[in-house]
Amino acid sequence: MLDIKFIRENQDLVKKSIKDRGLQLDLAGLIEVDQSRRDILVALEELRRQKNVANDEITHFLKEKKDTKRKIETMKSTSKKIDELEGRLKDSQEKLNQLLLVVPNIPHTSVPVGDVSANQTVRSWGKLRKFDFPVLTHVEIAEASDMIDFSRAAKITGSNFVLYKGWGARLERALINFMLDLHTRKHGYTEVFPPFLVNRRSMTGTGQLPNLEEDMYRLKDDDYFLIPTAEVPLTNIFANEILEEEKLPIYYTGYTACFRREAGSHGKETKGLIRVHQFDKVELVKFVKPETSYDELEGL
Repeated sequence: MLDIKFIRENQDLVKKSIKDRGLQLDLAGLIEVDQSRRDILVALEELRRQKNVANDEITHFLKEKKDTKRKIETMKSTSKKIDELEGRLKDSQEKLNQLLLVVPNIPHTSVPVGDVSANQTVRSWGKLRKFDFPVLTHVEIAEASDMIDFSRAAKITGSNFVLYKGWGARLERALINFMLDLHTRKHGYTEVFPPFLVNRRSMTGTGQLPNLEEDMYRLKDDDYFLIPTAEVPLTNIFANEILEEEKLPIYYTGYTACFRREAGSHGKETKGLIRVHQFDKVELVKFVKPETSYDELEGL
């Protein structure tokens, strides 16, 4: 979530970010809600000051054995106004928070503006192999080799689920173990095996909510969510904590199953074994100092 002070002081930059992402957000309305909240806060502080003054005067009048009836009535009236403004302030703050949750982060200046066609190749490795025969996709090869089964998975659950079997199941397990061993033994990561269910606060903290709630699997009775990525539980390990600078960086890796209702609707041009409702992933998460964040990103 962007800080409201940053948005207030960098409105043109935030507007450009929203436009470049192709989003429709009422930034002016957000600023208006923020201003209303600030006005309420100023008025509330003044009423609290008046109440404190009145309280001191009543104490003084009692010592002097003077009539305090009018002062007490005034203080009661002020207290009532304070209660009213505190309610309005709470509502205004909640409304502002909901608006802030949908404001996107500012993209790096190197990120091109546009659709997929605007993507740039930063660097590549090796040479594309050329074949003198029709090339099959990994899904076609796996199905032909009896390593995966979509039809029986659909019978068990529904469409867009996959059943791994035989060498397919063994290969999936081997790849997970290989990636975990690689990152823990050679790259300094600590392995974490987190819960696959998280609460609403965790999903909000990593940006999945409120915008993507319809794409998530939710347990109605408990208001828990099946994780769409291990990023959610790994990132929330230190939620609401302040980390000591000397303990940074901290590297975590973890395997989880991932669950998404949209089954790859954000990448309709791409099909594969991660474009389903449930898939496996090994995640990498770093907790680092801001000044080293880009170097750490390159290290990934």
